Amino acid sequence: MAARDKPALLRILKNTPEFKPIEVTVAKELIDLYLADGEKSGYIIQIAEDDGEVAGYICYGETPCTIGTWDIYWIAVDPARRGKGIGKALWEAAEAAIKQARGRIAFIETSSTPLYENTRRFHLARGFKEVARIPDFYMPGDDKLILQKKL
Repeated sequence: MAARDKPALLRILKNTPEFKPIEVTVAKELIDLYLADGEKSGYIIQIAEDDGEVAGYICYGETPCTIGTWDIYWIAVDPARRGKGIGKALWEAAEAAIKQARGRIAFIETSSTPLYENTRRFHLARGFKEVARIPDFYMPGDDKLILQKKL
């Protein structure tokens, strides 16, 4: 990822119906940290292009105070480009990099609401399994789901 990619990523985030404005703000903060300090920030960001344009990104990093545990913080694909395999390619690139770094497990936290059904299906299709559910975490009726994949 380069600084020139940031405006396109912010457009993608803002146009992704699953993300609330506060979530877009947090994603922007991680993008800024990565642009300022690279992988020293604790985050790795990879982008995907489609027809020469930024089409999506994935943000992940090693979980502090663990051995071989990684978190997938964000994955977003331009809504107009969904279904083209971009998200799958992003995950496969991240998974390969995590394995090369001797990662042994990856975690994703997500919402239990119907709005996130496609997101959950995407992750389950990549081999993630639900390992925990925290009721009413985000707000009443919106549980936090923790998904895990052994690598």
